[in-house]
Amino acid sequence: MHSSFVASAQRVIAIETKAIQAMQARLDSAFEKACDILFNCKGKVVVSGMGKSGHVGHKIAATLASTGTPSFFMHPGEANHGDLGMLSENDVLLAISNSGETVELINLLPVLKRLNVPVIAMTNSKTSTLGRYADVVLDISVAEEACSLGLAPTSSTTVTLVLGDALAIALLDARGFTSDDFALSHPGGSLGRKLLLKVSDIMLTGPELPIVKTTATVSDALLEISRKGLGMTAIVDDHQVMQGIFTDGDLRRILDAKVDIHATCVAQIMTRGGKTIGEEELAVEALNLMEMYKISALMVVDDNHIPIGAFNMHMLLKAGVL
Repeated sequence: MHSSFVASAQRVIAIETKAIQAMQARLDSAFEKACDILFNCKGKVVVSGMGKSGHVGHKIAATLASTGTPSFFMHPGEANHGDLGMLSENDVLLAISNSGETVELINLLPVLKRLNVPVIAMTNSKTSTLGRYADVVLDISVAEEACSLGLAPTSSTTVTLVLGDALAIALLDARGFTSDDFALSHPGGSLGRKLLLKVSDIMLTGPELPIVKTTATVSDALLEISRKGLGMTAIVDDHQVMQGIFTDGDLRRILDAKVDIHATCVAQIMTRGGKTIGEEELAVEALNLMEMYKISALMVVDDNHIPIGAFNMHMLLKAGVL
């Protein structure tokens, strides 16, 4: 029984893969024209479609919006009863209909013509009503649906979805859309936190900073590490300039060497210099630095190399950067 499930799945994937490859091979000047229209749109890209095409349209609109092309989905049925007011003369309509004869979309065409709104059609028939009316037709025809009955939209919706992604990313590339731009439209997600959160947003400051002077003993440094709970302390000179760092790892090494922690100056056994970062750096860059050097905490310094903050891996995890 299970082997037949796998065989069915493999057949579906093979059919849909073939459909995508066929669509890729026929990309031509129509795709370029569609991209030009969308790129130069002064308003919004309004995506519309009924049924399964509508579900795919929702996703295409969301992908466009999150990658730098202002867009929203308009239900064609509701558009016929007032929602067409969402559309302005500066917009572009991306209409999805496999047959090209979806009544709810066709009924909108006279108004679209009066508004002079460009129409990009995703359909399997250039000679359909929608295909004939559209300014550009993007071919979403497939040799066969993956449904064994040949009825449920499967290959056709997959091709439509992939073509929508292709439009969105082609426009993203043309606009020079960056990861920072992407983060601005995703502030609530983990990706947004990774791309927008700065070191200054998460670091400990003031009395919470683990700092001792170069004249302190190893014992003094250990007490500071214990009080501040970051597993390390910065070592500074009389001008508060950071000279090095002392960590839990350094402690293990000196214990093996039988160093007298009460008599030994921490400056003698500290890690000179030590890895640091600036407060304006992105938290994700701090994470990369910590992973690269296999360290669990970082000091934050200003332009004069004076410690102004500190944080550890646990704080990055709590902030959602990990």
